[in-house]
Amino acid sequence: MQQYHVETLAIHAGQHPDPSTGAVMTPIYQTSTFAQEAPGVHKGYEYARVHNPTRTALEENLAALEGASTGIAFSSGVAATDAIMRSLMPGDHIIATSDLYGGTYRLFTQTFERFGLSFSFVDMRDLSQIEAALTPKTRIIWVETPTNPLIRILDIEAIASIGTQNEIAVVVDNTFASPYLQQPLTMGATMVLHSTTKYLGGHSDVIGGAICTNDASWIERLRFQVKAAGAVPGPMDCFLTLRGIKTLHVRMERHGNNALQIATFLHDHPSVGMVYYPGLASHEGHELAKKQMKNYGGMLSFRLKNDSLENAIKFMSSTQLFTLAESLGGVESLVNHPATMTHASIPAEIRHAAGLHDSLIRLSVGIEHVEDLIVDLASALSGV
Repeated sequence: MQQYHVETLAIHAGQHPDPSTGAVMTPIYQTSTFAQEAPGVHKGYEYARVHNPTRTALEENLAALEGASTGIAFSSGVAATDAIMRSLMPGDHIIATSDLYGGTYRLFTQTFERFGLSFSFVDMRDLSQIEAALTPKTRIIWVETPTNPLIRILDIEAIASIGTQNEIAVVVDNTFASPYLQQPLTMGATMVLHSTTKYLGGHSDVIGGAICTNDASWIERLRFQVKAAGAVPGPMDCFLTLRGIKTLHVRMERHGNNALQIATFLHDHPSVGMVYYPGLASHEGHELAKKQMKNYGGMLSFRLKNDSLENAIKFMSSTQLFTLAESLGGVESLVNHPATMTHASIPAEIRHAAGLHDSLIRLSVGIEHVEDLIVDLASALSGV
């Protein structure tokens, strides 16, 4: 179905009427095992840890959205990250962006460093830092763009070119953008990773992850990890994610439109000191984001002019529509404090060196009426 636009693929890719009943929606195959006609003779399914028809539909859908030959679903975004790391060998080296999700940093440094992997965290806005970090044992360049939580924009095509020249896999965590806003494989990336919990599921009611790729060797390694380690989503999780994906394109347009108006409001507000949003012309990554993204997304961060942790906490405790909570990408608006929530596992000195201040506030802008959201923010700002 590659000839169709992403809006059409979101609804139709991997979605076939059930051959036994004609059901338009993919059935939830709530089964752990499948009957075989004879030993080793079956209809493509043996045991649900390895394959499940509902999961297959989700994987085909995700692959089509990212322009990949294969999508592989996992029980969470962290489980997908874990599967890539498990596919490496002790002594292998990974270069990762210094501004990244705290759960990824925790998994890298507190789990896989103990098993012999090594990591270099660099500011990937400066390509020379990537090149300087390369070693003969470098196997992966790990990219987030937009980054979490400083919303930096990294040049996927340029970083992928470094990977290609050095025969190193480039992984792009595409969670903040979703495949509607950018498709890293078309820009040369080796693999695309998602926490499907976020914009793909879109309704804060299911946990999941996925990897999409065209690389046959990585497909083999990741399928082995699915079978061997079993960090897979259940059929109901897959069904809910598929249901969410059907409205991905309309949601992402609303997320982006709302976020741009809110970023503009915050930028002009006398109580706000700094706004991190690539849709603003003042953002250092504005032109690059315009080039590689369809719109600028629903995530933004900011700092108050009276820049103190106390004021940030007071603001975050005063909103009514923006719920103080972990996660992002749902239809509802959320406010988050990275230093004590999503990025608390990163040591303070490392956070500060990467530019993540303790007073930084992150917003996941939902699809409510934007005027109501602005009134809510204005009310909270009036108290600081």
